[in-house]
Amino acid sequence: MPRFRPLRPWSAAGPALLLLLLLLLFPGLALAASVFYAPPPPEDGAPAFGGEAELGYTHLAGNTDSQTLIGKSRLTWLTGRLSHTLRGEVRNVTRDGTTSAEQYLLSLRERYDFNGPHYLFGFGRWERDRFSGYDHQLTAIGGYGRDVIDTQRHRLSLEAGPGYRHDRIRDEENDNLGLAYAALDYLWTLSPHSYVRQEMSVEAANENTTSRSVSSLTARLNSRLSMRLSHEVRHNSSPPETADANTDHTTSVTLLYTW
Repeated sequence: MPRFRPLRPWSAAGPALLLLLLLLLFPGLALAASVFYAPPPPEDGAPAFGGEAELGYTHLAGNTDSQTLIGKSRLTWLTGRLSHTLRGEVRNVTRDGTTSAEQYLLSLRERYDFNGPHYLFGFGRWERDRFSGYDHQLTAIGGYGRDVIDTQRHRLSLEAGPGYRHDRIRDEENDNLGLAYAALDYLWTLSPHSYVRQEMSVEAANENTTSRSVSSLTARLNSRLSMRLSHEVRHNSSPPETADANTDHTTSVTLLYTW
């Protein structure tokens, strides 16, 4: 997974600026929210348990010896109006026997739906990035969300709320930070067999601001299997001095199995 510093201001601030623009396009919804990495509200008759697993792997040998592994999984189950989502991710890149990227993430998310487009949410997240300068980070966030658009072809959700993050930093004192969080999740159904999705979030603290963006195109191969092309950007405005870069870019092609 390549790591490099942004060449233009948009590379770093783009997710935050676009999120702000979308919020301005919907006046009165500055405190509304999206479902970043979260499923939409369950439909009538939806199964009580479901999930998906996503896997991408490449191995180059010869002039270049490298291996790349990207694995993601998500389990969702329902309890009345509550939706529970457990998510895990792993990324690993080695070149000539040397690890150049190693990331892990585990999160649990709760969503409570009211009648209509409103909902409450809360989630806890643990993440570790070997080259980010952090030993690991623990985050807890809760707030209010709203499904702004919900049609047959388009769905847009927005959400916002306060949060807390514990940063364990290598060779430095740990940080305990209050956060302001906002996110969006937009899905455009192109056909019965394909859709485009854009997910973005911003977590702002006094020490730094973390912005995330995931753009993806998914094409269904059969009732269970799909292929996904995605590009993920993560930017930390002020990482520890030992971090390799402020911005990570990950472009991947994966197979997605849904049940």
